[in-house]
Amino acid sequence: MRLERVDSYLWRIAQDESRGMRVPALVVADDRLIESIRSDASLDQIANGATLPGIVRAAMAMPDIHQGYGLPVGGVVATDARHGVVSPGAIGFDINCGVRLLGTALRADAIADRMEALVDALYAAIPTGVGARGELTLDASALDRVLARGAAWAVKAGYGDAEDLTRIESGGSLEGAAPDSVSAHARERGRRQLGTLGSGNHFLEVQTVEVVYDARAASALGVSEGQVTVMIHTGSRGLGHQVCTDYLDVTGKALRRYGITVPDRQLACAPVDSDEARAYLGAMRAAANFAFANRQVLAHWTRRVFEQSLRIGPRELGMRVVYDVAHNIAKEEEHDIDGGRRRLIVHRKGATRAFPGQPVLVPGDMGRYSYLLVGTEHAMRETFGSTCHGAGRRLSRTAAVKAARGRRIGDELRGRGVLARATGRDALAEEMPEAYKDVQDVVDVVHRFGISTRVARLRPLAVIKG
Repeated sequence: MRLERVDSYLWRIAQDESRGMRVPALVVADDRLIESIRSDASLDQIANGATLPGIVRAAMAMPDIHQGYGLPVGGVVATDARHGVVSPGAIGFDINCGVRLLGTALRADAIADRMEALVDALYAAIPTGVGARGELTLDASALDRVLARGAAWAVKAGYGDAEDLTRIESGGSLEGAAPDSVSAHARERGRRQLGTLGSGNHFLEVQTVEVVYDARAASALGVSEGQVTVMIHTGSRGLGHQVCTDYLDVTGKALRRYGITVPDRQLACAPVDSDEARAYLGAMRAAANFAFANRQVLAHWTRRVFEQSLRIGPRELGMRVVYDVAHNIAKEEEHDIDGGRRRLIVHRKGATRAFPGQPVLVPGDMGRYSYLLVGTEHAMRETFGSTCHGAGRRLSRTAAVKAARGRRIGDELRGRGVLARATGRDALAEEMPEAYKDVQDVVDVVHRFGISTRVARLRPLAVIKG
């Protein structure tokens, strides 16, 4: 794949009509990261994304890009909201996999001697692992309300406060959700998974604010050095995965019906105004609402564990939502294109919305650090208001387990000052720090390119995983 350098932090794959590209592909990266990006099929995949009918301006890749299903993780594709298509593979299986950051009134040094008991209590209370089931079982009517209302359902049910909703992307609920478009199989998979963390790269992490870069922005967000924070990373669980699986089949069958050709059937799609696309968007939004509700319930239980384990009250704990962002989602938005405003369907797969002033949460690996950023006007001009979502994998899970053979990853993390608890036999090995790029490298690129700017760096103290 031939890359042309545009500037220090932007590369272009020229539009190649012979492979069906309708627009060029652009990659945000520096010299160091571009070499890592070349090592897998992600550049071919972002070029394939540029073939989608109705695509606008360019297919975009963030610096944490790596090979995924159809579109690479870290890919952003915007299609015309009237004449374009919707592609489940350009959104992903874990619909609205996202991150929530909670701030507290606690200082890390004040609870250091109680951290072991705290992480054990969190691990006991938060369901983790593949197929994990929580203490909530939803009947059909309750599940419909979750799918329709998202985090607002959880607040009404007593899981948190209405103020939380003001600090969640889209208020924690996407309009246009259609619970009836979610299959019976997907509904059954989600019925007992609300309030569960899951497995893979999902985690709950107790952190401390190690460095503040932008004092004004940090103060506005209630963040200060030495503060204890909690980061929750999870999504729509089995329900969202099944929604994607179901509609990949639906859109795959629709390709011939609408005369659409794509270079990779993993990018199967349907016209926005088709029955197939309308059904998928309704189901996708419903799954996204499930994910918002899931993180809301988990945040509430996290508050409860902190209070009980540390034997403190809500006022002393002072736990509040800093922000909650979505990944793996498509949103209908207006953007300036060629001097005019156009309505677009922006597919963000492993990418974060970065509208001006909006908080951006970028988790790293469990051994180093994560970041709090804010979005910028530059992102609106360059990347459809998008930025990175994490560090990006360097090693597959299989390769990570092989590299960890004979090592005790939990002990290594403890040596770094991080207490870890995990359910799966290989969970810590699959997610060991070396399996990921250094998130600092990724954040440096988006900061210097100007699509999101640093506010604070967060250091892990304890982590629970599936």
